[in-house]
Formats: sequence, C-alpha cells, structure tokens
Amino acid sequence: MAAPQRRPARLKYIAGIGVDRMGSIADASGRDYLRLENLDVDIPPDPEAIARTRAAAGLDSDNSYLPFIGQDGLREAAAAHVTRMSGVPYAGARNCVISAGGLSGILNVLLATIEVGDEVIVTDPTYAGLINRVRLAGGVPRFVPFRFQPGGEWTLDRAALQQAVGPNVRAMLLMSPSMPSGGVLDEEDWALVARLCVRHDLLLIVDSAMERLLFDRRAVLHPAGLPGMAGRTITVGAASKELRMIGWRVGWVVAPEHLLPDIVAVSLANVVVPVGIGQDAAAVALRRSYETLPAYVAELEARRDVMLRELDGLPVGRPAGGWSMLLRVSDFGLDGEAMAARLLEQGVCATAMTGWGETHGAQYIRFVFANEPAGRLAGIGRRVRAALQDAGEAA
Repeated sequence: MAAPQRRPARLKYIAGIGVDRMGSIADASGRDYLRLENLDVDIPPDPEAIARTRAAAGLDSDNSYLPFIGQDGLREAAAAHVTRMSGVPYAGARNCVISAGGLSGILNVLLATIEVGDEVIVTDPTYAGLINRVRLAGGVPRFVPFRFQPGGEWTLDRAALQQAVGPNVRAMLLMSPSMPSGGVLDEEDWALVARLCVRHDLLLIVDSAMERLLFDRRAVLHPAGLPGMAGRTITVGAASKELRMIGWRVGWVVAPEHLLPDIVAVSLANVVVPVGIGQDAAAVALRRSYETLPAYVAELEARRDVMLRELDGLPVGRPAGGWSMLLRVSDFGLDGEAMAARLLEQGVCATAMTGWGETHGAQYIRFVFANEPAGRLAGIGRRVRAALQDAGEAA
C-alpha cells in the first residue's frame, strides 16, 4: 500500500471546470447532442494557416523548440498586432515572448509578477481556468461583479471595482469580452481601470483572446494606450479563439520591456514554447485576420441572435461579444448542475458555472454557441423550457 501523500496547499482551492466531464459524457453516449458545453468552434481556421502547418511538419527547422522565446516572425506579428490594437509601439525582439497557448502565458505572467498572498482583481463571473491560475501562482482572486439584468447586457459594477482596490491588490486580470458572460468593458470602464491602476501602482494583465469578437458594431478598446498604462499593461493573446486554432496551442505575451526578462525566465522554467510546426502558421493567420475576421464574427453574432430569440423571456444575459451566454436557472429552483443533468435528457450538453464566480456562479448554466451552426441551434428554446418545466416552473 502506498504511503499517504499530503496534498500541496496550493491545490486547496483549485476547482474543476466541469467542461471535460460534460464533454466526456457526451462523447461516450453515442447520441447526437447539441454540443454547447465546451469553448470550442466548428468554423475551421484560415486555409493558409492550415497549409503552412502542413508544410512546417516536413521541415527540420520547424520540428524544434528553438528559439526558446518563440520564432522571430511570430513575435513580430504578435507585437505588431498589439501595437495596432492599442496604439503603443511594441517590437517583437523587445516586448514579446511566445507561450504554449494563452493560459500558459497567463500563468507565466502571474508567476513573474505577483507574490504569494497578493490579491488579483478579476470579474465575477470569470473563467475558472483563470481563477485557478491566480491561485496556483499564490495569488488571491478578488472578485468584482458584473451586473446581471435578465435580457440585457452584463455591465461592470464600477463602484465595486473602486472598493475592491485595497492594500494587498497587486494586479487586475481582465478580459473583454469576458468569458463566460460576454460582458464587454466600455470606454468609461477602461478609463476607471486605468485611473485605479495608475493611482495604486497596479499591473493590468489583459487576456485578449477574444478582444475582436465583438457584436453590434462595437470597436476594440485596448487599455494599454490610455494615460499611464503603457508601462504597466501586459497583453496575453492566443490563436485559439480569434484565429480558431485551438489545437495549435499557440499564444503570446506582449509586455513592457522592463517586465519581459522575468516573464521570459518563468517561461523557460515552465513549458517554454509550442513546437515550431504551429508557430509560423499562427503568424500567417494573425496577419491575415484583419481580412478574414469580419465574416467569422458575423457568423458568431448570427448564432448569438438565434440563441437570444430561442430563449426570449428567460433570464439570460445578452452577450456583447465572445462565444457564450448564461442562463440563471436559480429562478426556477435549480442550480447549474441539476440543469445540466436535465438538459442531457433533452439532448443538450451544457456546463454548470460552479466555481466560476461568487456572485454569479452555481446559479447559472453556460451555453457555448461557437460549436454549433445556427440551423442546429434552432429549437433549443423548446428543449431548455422542457428541462425547466421538469422543475415545476412555467417558463
């Protein structure tokens, strides 16, 4: 019999995200479920990126981890992209390191910038994977809620944000559109973030994985260009969501020059970089994305609109961008886990929100609309109402 092992303290508050469990249930069932449980997408990547990947697989130079901070072409493409979004001049050699996916980049940044016990402000709700990485780095998540208005858009609670900034706060980790709510920070939100960061000498870590997946003609707002923010903003991007290259596991960190050595040091001690086979393909897709992205965003918006029509009258939050939306099932005496089980009976695979927030958590179910075409989403309202009706409520 193996000796009992003490569980490391850093894992005390690390929670599962539920997505893998629901996906496994659907995969093993043999049923044709509506797959709304995972942040996945059925829209293929740029064909030129696929072709470049195939070509790279046969090149010895790409079958490598070198350079350890990422290929020069991808570093330059990522730096140029963040410059274009923010107006801040970045250079690949000076400001960028490549990571094995966006979340690897987030963890590297946290490990390089916060001390054990530091508080990191996140929105509520926030993707559990981000919360877990704050905790793995020894940080303490400090939740600032979005306001939920059934049928309306999620809005940041600015008063709560101001109150959250205390002596132990070291950084903010923000995403817009936020995952999983689809809440988008507007100009006044970002202006407040910038003022608080400057006043209290905070770092701002921007998870930009979805920043261009915006609906209703919104424009990208990147906070690095706001007064006092260029030297304290770290942007972490990825090929997964905007470029639809989830399986490539390519990300990038663009940071002020004085912060980059520590981020590089952590990166070299962690996963280093993705293998070279996918790096130039991501650079190709990123450079071409200004032409290819609009049609993709339009398709996502059309799917969101189908979901909103189908669920009209139910307590859902209207996503202003991103891939997902939330339904508050506590209005019907359910929590997300119970609703997920009921939805499986209706042929829908969706994930509960347990651990994704304090104010907005277990009382919601999440629907990802990026992995099912609009035609298959039609009729989901009937299935959701049937699941709610089982709870004895008239939806």
